[in-house]
Amino acid sequence: MSDTLPMFPLNTVLFPGMSVPLRVFEDRYRALVHHLLRVEDPTERVFGSVGIREGYEVGEHGAQWVFRVGCRVKMTEVEAHADGTFELVAVGLDRIELEHLDTSGAYPVGRVVPLAEHEVSVPDAVAEAARVTFAAYREALLEIDREPPAAELPRDPAYLSWALAALAPLTLAQRQALLEAEDADARLRMATDALRAELRTMRVIPSLPATEIARTRWSPN
Repeated sequence: MSDTLPMFPLNTVLFPGMSVPLRVFEDRYRALVHHLLRVEDPTERVFGSVGIREGYEVGEHGAQWVFRVGCRVKMTEVEAHADGTFELVAVGLDRIELEHLDTSGAYPVGRVVPLAEHEVSVPDAVAEAARVTFAAYREALLEIDREPPAAELPRDPAYLSWALAALAPLTLAQRQALLEAEDADARLRMATDALRAELRTMRVIPSLPATEIARTRWSPN
């Protein structure tokens, strides 16, 4: 069943459980924040986010510029500045699919449907391979004096798949592919392959990771 949500397209891809800081300065997204602040219940201050395929603006043909699969997001912290801008912290909740994007109003509004996660049994070997590969990636970063992402990972395979999706150094296309993966097993295998490829690259060019780590956190809340 479709629903409508305020939409905040970003030049990145958010995942369920992923916490991200946002600086809001454009008029339409400032209007979106004002709308959220008028929602009395803070737990209902929810908007949608989809990654921008190309460029930096949604534009009048917005649906052609963004990915269809995105994330429902909750604003958890907000700080207003005297110049009218905002600093937010937002946390991904669950996946959505964008059916239509309306950019004619004060802020973009999307017609979205929930995107169900396929429940599968993840083999222990798949989860363990993901953990081992992530540990090796952290060690490789330490060896080149780079700060690694957090070491503690969830035990639950589904949470683990989202945590690795958020923490691994990935391109936009890789992040979108992980978001669109149908289940935790596929997502863990994809994240493990991406981390192994990153390790191979770092062995050839050991001075820095191939992809800079995004300033994000992952939380099951």
